[in-house]
Amino acid sequence: MENQQSTHSDKKNTSENSHGWEREVIEKLAMAAVTEQRRSRRWSVFFKSLMFVYLIVVGVMAFYPKFEQGISGSDKKHTAIVDVLGVIAENESANADSIIKGLRTALKDQKTQGVILNINSPGGSPVQSAYVFAEIRRLKKKYPDIPIYAVVSDICASGGYYIAAAADKIFVNQSSMIGSVGVMLNGFGFVNVMEKLGVDRRLLIAGKHKALMDPFSPVNAEETQHMQTLLDDVHQQFIKSVRIGRGDRLIETKDMFSGLIWTGAQGIKLGLADDYGSVDSVARDIIKAEKKLNFTPQERLLDKIASRLGASFGQTFASAINGFILR
Repeated sequence: MENQQSTHSDKKNTSENSHGWEREVIEKLAMAAVTEQRRSRRWSVFFKSLMFVYLIVVGVMAFYPKFEQGISGSDKKHTAIVDVLGVIAENESANADSIIKGLRTALKDQKTQGVILNINSPGGSPVQSAYVFAEIRRLKKKYPDIPIYAVVSDICASGGYYIAAAADKIFVNQSSMIGSVGVMLNGFGFVNVMEKLGVDRRLLIAGKHKALMDPFSPVNAEETQHMQTLLDDVHQQFIKSVRIGRGDRLIETKDMFSGLIWTGAQGIKLGLADDYGSVDSVARDIIKAEKKLNFTPQERLLDKIASRLGASFGQTFASAINGFILR
């Protein structure tokens, strides 16, 4: 009888242990699921917060230039800076629209004591440069009491100098590169390469010179002469603008408009520049307004992305091959 009770008790304990083990496993699985859900929620909150911060940053970057222009702040007079940095071209940051917009905004500001064109450019489009040159001269008549100076850092050549020539004075470093009053049109010829590869070009045109400067066709003397005439015409426009801008300060030599470039020290002797100076020294010692504000329009991030996506490879290639370049 005792043995039967003992056996029954052992079975009961075994059953309870078995159920206890199962219950423990179920509880652990349940807790693991709850923990995983909590972890998942935390990560979800984290990524949502991260996305929210990202959108705020993008929004601020997109509209930052507008905020920046609205916080000029104090009543103290300042020197306005407008940058002309890099290649001057419609699709580059140094384009006529941007430079002109910066100049107009700077000159409208009642606290602007003087304007500095901060130039570091090898040149670029003669059209864009001519637009800026003409606008600077117009603005100088409209705001005769506000000086516009050009300050050159490393280089101010061709299109860059075209713009600088319109300023009241040009300041350089003794080692700056300045000048290169010339026009260039470059391209490539692939005729011999095609012959060696056995490629037969089939070109149909309507108009005798429709394939003007075609890189896959032999050089045409008549077309070459026509293009040289165009280059000479643009070159004379450039020379005329430099003479108008610099006046009797120029000490013209036979090489002055040949496309050569000079150091800042040589440029001062030739009348291509006026004196030595940096952005800081001109603001402090010449304009007498040490505080500086940059009025160069900054391209918004969203606009930059859109312009990059909208840029055509064909337009870029055509511009590189066929465009006039002041360099």
